[in-house]
Amino acid sequence: MEKKVYFDIKWVVILAIVGFLLIFQVFPLLYLVYRSFFSSGSFSLEGLKRIYSYPLNWLCLKNTIITAGLAMIFGVILAFPLAWLVGRTNLYGKKFFRTLFVTTYMVPPYVGAMAWLRLLNPSVGTLNVFIQNLFHLESTPFNIYSVGGLVWVLTTFYYPYAFITISRAMEKMDPSLEEASRISGASPLKTVFTVTLPLMFPSIVAAALLVFVAAASCYGIPSIIGAPGQIYTVTTRIVDYVYIGSQEGLTDATNLAVFLMAIALIILYISNFVVGKKEYITVSGKSTRPNIVDLGKWRIPITLLVCCFALIVVIIPFFSVVTTSFTVNMGKSLFAPGNLTTKYWHTITSRKSILGSAKNSLISAVWAASLGMVVCLIMAYLLKRTTVRGKQIPDFLITVGSGTPSVVIALALIMTMSGKFGINIYNTMMIMVVAYMIKYMLMGMRTVVSAFSQVSPSLEEAAQISGAGWLRRLKDVLFPLIVPSIVAGWFLIFMPCFYELTMSNLLYSTDTKTLGVELFTYQTYHSQQTASALATAILVVVIVLNVVMDKLTKGKFSI
Repeated sequence: MEKKVYFDIKWVVILAIVGFLLIFQVFPLLYLVYRSFFSSGSFSLEGLKRIYSYPLNWLCLKNTIITAGLAMIFGVILAFPLAWLVGRTNLYGKKFFRTLFVTTYMVPPYVGAMAWLRLLNPSVGTLNVFIQNLFHLESTPFNIYSVGGLVWVLTTFYYPYAFITISRAMEKMDPSLEEASRISGASPLKTVFTVTLPLMFPSIVAAALLVFVAAASCYGIPSIIGAPGQIYTVTTRIVDYVYIGSQEGLTDATNLAVFLMAIALIILYISNFVVGKKEYITVSGKSTRPNIVDLGKWRIPITLLVCCFALIVVIIPFFSVVTTSFTVNMGKSLFAPGNLTTKYWHTITSRKSILGSAKNSLISAVWAASLGMVVCLIMAYLLKRTTVRGKQIPDFLITVGSGTPSVVIALALIMTMSGKFGINIYNTMMIMVVAYMIKYMLMGMRTVVSAFSQVSPSLEEAAQISGAGWLRRLKDVLFPLIVPSIVAGWFLIFMPCFYELTMSNLLYSTDTKTLGVELFTYQTYHSQQTASALATAILVVVIVLNVVMDKLTKGKFSI
């Protein structure tokens, strides 16, 4: 008897998406590595030897490791006590502080660089001049154009990565271990050091590695803060080589990019497979609602201390960006006669080039988020609803894409998607959409995978028994149950794509310039006040989108 072959559309869709990942992510990154060792047509280390024979490149590597390493250390030092105070104590205004501390996670890093440039400029920085006058100093006390200045800005804008990671781990930790410590007579502080900290160690290490990769692969902050002070990093050096435009420049950029990618992948491996396997069991079958530590007489002083931190790190920098957008002469007070203006806001709402860039950012971010969520949904289905061998591979590829530095992704796409291998999407919006998807799909993937885990397969099985096909089951059963997660995942991909700078700066053309590139150009070459107005507008858009996401998902998802 002849066996019937059933056609299942889901495997066509799954194979198409796997093919997309292989063509637009795996192949470009592998070719980048290949090009590094075979630039002359045969295996050779001459390119690597030449690139690392330049003292400036060694200085770039040194600066990258030092600044990212210090940002990692200081970021964790800030994040752990803040996460503990917000999540495990009776600190006043905990919900407000929690939202405030992750605000910089929503904000483009280059906006933070602009803010601190305005505050700590060695000659006219608002905060610098204020401190100089207050203490009658001969010169301003801080210089933002220094390694210390670069580390400070990187820390203030990447500590939220550690804060979010550590906070989530604390929420899942079994409180009975801390209860036992308190019953045994240990003080709250001793319990933190002897119980909480050791149990949180794997999560702290993972958070630290995340901060390191983010800081090392950052381009916006080093280009705005580091370049004027001649503090070059690997990312700024790679962009310089690409701008040279020669074949040798592209080869040199490739060799530096491979170094950056190797660091990111090693750290990703350590975080996922070494530290991840050593994670202690901190979640039990009992309620994991943590006990709240009473700060007692220290409650008000600690709350005031946290207020000061929030004021310095979050409120003052953002306020400086907003006030700069209304200032004619940045050397004078906003309220000085004739110094208040709205002409820069008129510029960003009327100039065709800026409006065109805003349109490009919106279109590319919508496409990246929409196509990204389709990929995430199908890959989440593959991971949680099938038993096919190797189903973890697409999830791993999405994770690798997220962990790969933005400048490396952009360079890999430039080298492979310019027609050499039959696909030419260079200087088009499509190449930017692909780059955004590779970099930012992980957040959407994690969101929908979590939602799939909470929906029982028996509901789909019942629909299948009733005769519903795969697409019908997705549309009528699964999608309605995970709509909040889909909405959240879409916004989590959309937001960083909307203001992205690093990849856009390498991939844009005259017709595809984005808001991030426009803002960077104004800040670096034209008008800081116009740049500040544009930055403020981006801040408002991102905050409004976060509020919308919070409302649409009924408080279940927000940054």
